[in-house]
Amino acid sequence: MAIRAKNSRYYRVRRVVLRSLLYGVLIVGGVIAVIPFLWMILTSLMTLGEAISGRFLPEVPQWHNYAVAWREANFSQYFLNSIEITFITLTGELVFSILAAYAFARMKFPGRDLIFGILLSTMMIPGMVLMIPNFLTVTWLGRVGPIKWVNNWPALTIPFMGSVFSVFLLRQFFAQIPDDLYDAAQIDGANHWQFLWRVAVPLSKAPIMVITVLSFIGSWNALAWPLLVTNAPTWRPIAVGLYQFVDEAGSELNLQMAGAVITILPILLLYFLTQKQFTESIARSGMKG
Repeated sequence: MAIRAKNSRYYRVRRVVLRSLLYGVLIVGGVIAVIPFLWMILTSLMTLGEAISGRFLPEVPQWHNYAVAWREANFSQYFLNSIEITFITLTGELVFSILAAYAFARMKFPGRDLIFGILLSTMMIPGMVLMIPNFLTVTWLGRVGPIKWVNNWPALTIPFMGSVFSVFLLRQFFAQIPDDLYDAAQIDGANHWQFLWRVAVPLSKAPIMVITVLSFIGSWNALAWPLLVTNAPTWRPIAVGLYQFVDEAGSELNLQMAGAVITILPILLLYFLTQKQFTESIARSGMKG
């Protein structure tokens, strides 16, 4: 009995120590992740001299920096551009990804597995490598087609409507839907199209939520591609607007940080509104994968 009690006490102490170490690591990681965000907010409230001097706290918060940043960088136009680009891209990605994923998961056609394997292999290609081929493609389409692509919404949205990751994630969920449901739908007279939108999609809200959040963040934060396919502010997104605070004399760091805070506010709002659904989606994805 004494040996058993001693072992029990040893395992309790070990469990407490391991849990304390785990919490300690998580706390340190959380602090490291929060410090840049906190520095950005504090710098946005400084004068230019305070921001350049490397201070951590502003002497007097300069709340008007946000109004100045919004006005000087023409953020109203960039903000609306980002909303339109993100909405078009997200809508197209969801529609095409759902259709492609369902075809790979539930429909049989020659070369299905081979095509899906080739599609997955493209995930190993860095995105920067594809920029020049994509740019040449949209430039050629703008010359031969009826729609102008460069300096217009098609170049900023259409190339990103086909997401391999989205297709893969949805395909895995569609493939796990029991065949009995499809057989029952067929008995009721439903075809593939009706089964997709009435059964498969409602059952796949978890991956659709993940795709929605990730696609929104990717579209909203896009910078390199918009700079490549646009040379005027007509369709440039809000991330490009941050460059308005950089000139030959240097960077207006305080206004640039104020613009950065404005830029990330929609992302934070989306996360707070969908935090519960998003974390549940990730958890369910992990358990089902």
